[in-house]
Amino acid sequence: MRKYRVITALRDDARKAIENLNSADIVIGIPAYYSQNTISHVIKQAAFGLEKYYPDCKSLIFVADGGSTDDTREEALNTVIDSFNIKKLVSIYRGIPGKGSAIRAIFEAAQFLQAKSVVLFDSDLRSIIPEWIKNMVEPTLNGYDYVAPFYKRYKFDATITNTIAYNLTRALYGKRIRQPIGGDFAFSNRMVKEYMEEDVWESEIAKFGVDIWLTTTAIVKNANICEARLGAKIHNAKDPSSDLSSMYREVVGTIFKLSEKYEKFWKKIKGSKSVPIVGEDIGEEPEPFEIDIEGLIEYFKIGYNNFGVLWEKILDKNDFKRISSLAKIDNSKNFILENSCWIRIVYSYMAAFHKTPRQEMKLLETMIPLYNARVASLVNELDGKSSTEAEEYYEKQACEFEKMKDYLIKKWD
Repeated sequence: MRKYRVITALRDDARKAIENLNSADIVIGIPAYYSQNTISHVIKQAAFGLEKYYPDCKSLIFVADGGSTDDTREEALNTVIDSFNIKKLVSIYRGIPGKGSAIRAIFEAAQFLQAKSVVLFDSDLRSIIPEWIKNMVEPTLNGYDYVAPFYKRYKFDATITNTIAYNLTRALYGKRIRQPIGGDFAFSNRMVKEYMEEDVWESEIAKFGVDIWLTTTAIVKNANICEARLGAKIHNAKDPSSDLSSMYREVVGTIFKLSEKYEKFWKKIKGSKSVPIVGEDIGEEPEPFEIDIEGLIEYFKIGYNNFGVLWEKILDKNDFKRISSLAKIDNSKNFILENSCWIRIVYSYMAAFHKTPRQEMKLLETMIPLYNARVASLVNELDGKSSTEAEEYYEKQACEFEKMKDYLIKKWD
């Protein structure tokens, strides 16, 4: 049976509104889903920023909703923008449910309008201020193709970034982009065109995997890349001890799949280079939150009972031995999964993913308890450490990923 493909992510009402607008200099896109408590704030701050810093530009704020059944769209529609040069559009996108389809709709609109700058903001942001708009838009008007966010984050926020996404982006592709799945990005019109030509919009990337795909594609396409200072990212925080399984599968699955696609590219890369950080510093500090370390360890121990036999096949002998000893620890304060062991685990799973294409997503499922173990270890290792000390730790970890890249290539081949 032939698979039905969505030709456009824009509904007729959205397309007509965009055609009536005819052109725009700046498009602010907000992929939204169940964000009734925050969406109005994000729209207002985006509008304030456009009005303050780009009053002469013709702009569109486009809320691309995933079919929320709360009041997200109603709140967005009721948010008043009192500016002649700023238009607002709220619409449900077409296509696979997920952030990627929302971004596809935003990119389609931006292409039609021939926007010079396209910015994406998460719909659950609470820390966005008008200066975010300036710091994101300005680089795209000055020759940058891809702008990643540079946040101040609480040391235990963004654990998928801190354990895998940052490290692999840096070690594989040679760019030190600190928040490759940060959610808030900006692009030149050239980069939007590059993205729209990629045949990924009907795939799993249309879900959580889209952020890391945007980042990796920008690197491989030789985009002019920078990071923009945004201060703290305060949003609806996700406690890593709660179930992040679907997000983990989609983000890490996308990273691993892209490593297949771009194998020739990343195998040539040695070391890494920083990218420029632009924009004035924004002084907001991140909010700390509690993490249930006992829950993380319990998840890991259940995983050990379920997947131990498989782990023994995937991991090096000494690493499995270490994992087995951790499964027997009773005092959570003594739970430490060493950095080098964790790096070998990640690289061993990458190689296993490469060698078992038919079972790759099931394989990824068995990695999640090990990720929980690493996060539990970080809670212990960074206990009492300041944000600066935690960031130094994460930088050392990223350097180790680079140094051990030959281990991955050996296992891969």
